[in-house]
Order: sequence, then C-alpha cells, then structure tokens
Amino acid sequence: MGRCGVTSSKTALVFLNLIFWAAAGALCYVGAYVFITYDDYDHFFEDVYTLVPAAVIIGVGSLLFIIGLIGCYSTIRESPSGLASFVFILLLVVMTEVAVVVLGYVYRTKVEGHVNSAIQGAYNGYNGTNSGAASRAIDYVQRQLQCCGIHNYSGWTNTPWFEGAQNNSVPISCCKPQLSTCTGSLTHPEDLFQEGCEALVVKKLKEIIIYVIWAAVTFATIQMLGILCACAVLCQRRPTSTYDLLIPGETYG
Repeated sequence: MGRCGVTSSKTALVFLNLIFWAAAGALCYVGAYVFITYDDYDHFFEDVYTLVPAAVIIGVGSLLFIIGLIGCYSTIRESPSGLASFVFILLLVVMTEVAVVVLGYVYRTKVEGHVNSAIQGAYNGYNGTNSGAASRAIDYVQRQLQCCGIHNYSGWTNTPWFEGAQNNSVPISCCKPQLSTCTGSLTHPEDLFQEGCEALVVKKLKEIIIYVIWAAVTFATIQMLGILCACAVLCQRRPTSTYDLLIPGETYG
C-alpha cells in the first residue's frame, strides 16, 4: 500500500509539473500581451495597474518553469532535499499569489477614482497630432473601445483643442469605422461613437485585474495540490525501520 501510494503521488506530481510548464508559457505570454496591448493606456491610469501586474505574471511564469524542472527531477529521483526545496518554493509562490489577489481587490476599488483624475488631464492635453503622446493615446483608445469623449462626444466641446480648432468637430477617431465620409462634425452626431471613454476604460481595467485575480487563484490551487503530493512522497519515503536505513548494495554482518 505504501509503495502504491508513493507511485500514485509521484504520477500526480509529474503530471502537475507538466501543467506548471504549460502554465509558465501561458503566463509569460499573457504578461507580454498586457505590456504590449495596454502600453497606449498609460495616460489613463498609473503603472501600478498595468506594468506591475504584468511584471508579476511574467515573474511567476518564469518561476513556474524552474519549479517544474526541480519538481520533475526530484520526483523521479525521489530526492528528499529536492522535494523539500520544491515545497518551499511553491509555498513562496502561493503566498505571492495570495498577495496578488488581495492587492487586486484593493486596486479594483480604486480604479475609478484614478481614471477619473487622469482622463481629464489626457483630454486637456490633446493637440490633434501624433506628435503628442496624450493625443496618440486618446485616438487609440477611442478607436479600440469605440468611444468618444470622456462621458460622450459632447464632452469634447469643453477641451482646449475644440476651442482652438473652432470648426465644431471632434477628432476623426470618434467616427464610426464604416463611415468613410465622416469628418467628426457635430452636425452629424449619428456618425460618431455615442458612448464615453471613461466608463469603458474603467471597465477594461477592471477586467484585467479580475483576470489576474482568477489566474492567481487557479494556479495557487494547482500548486497546493503539488505541495500535497510532494509531502505525500516525502512522508511515505521516510524510513520506518533499521533495515530501511541500510545503504542499498552494501552487505552487513
């Protein structure tokens, strides 16, 4: 029974380590995706909401790959020291993921306030050309999220850019993509995106945070299973008699 339990635990542990490798690749991909995709959103919220979660995701993914190597080697060799190290590192990762979950919920409650204060400054800094980072960010967000203005397209009338242009038009990025004749004129509001960008940016950011939270919870659960299997192998490999302590292949008189 003992040997059967060890074999079952080893099989489960090897399988979990394969999952760790797959998860490592997936997490690194997700982290890189967050870095690349949301680079143009950095004028609307602080780096702590994008760069920090992305860096944590990539860091955990890299660590999971190393954990998988240690786990497979230690499991196959049934190395007590290797399995103990495996358990210790997994515990550290689980604690990190618990911290990510807690911070994610804390950030989620503060997202709207930070976006509210940042988005007004971004729109006030719009100059209508690609030479300005704020202008590129706003045009990108309006096209990608299909929105216009902070709360709606009429919000553009309160910006310095609109007052300076004096053409009663909003940026072309507010135009619906299927309308090639749209010039952004407020005389044809039906050609413009109707929803404001603030609510959509907040929604998108909360989706990112929730995704990170669920990823952390899921992988923490898998890692706890890995810890239990490693502990089972360690406990069942402990010598139970003086005979078990003899060195294999050596003759005792």
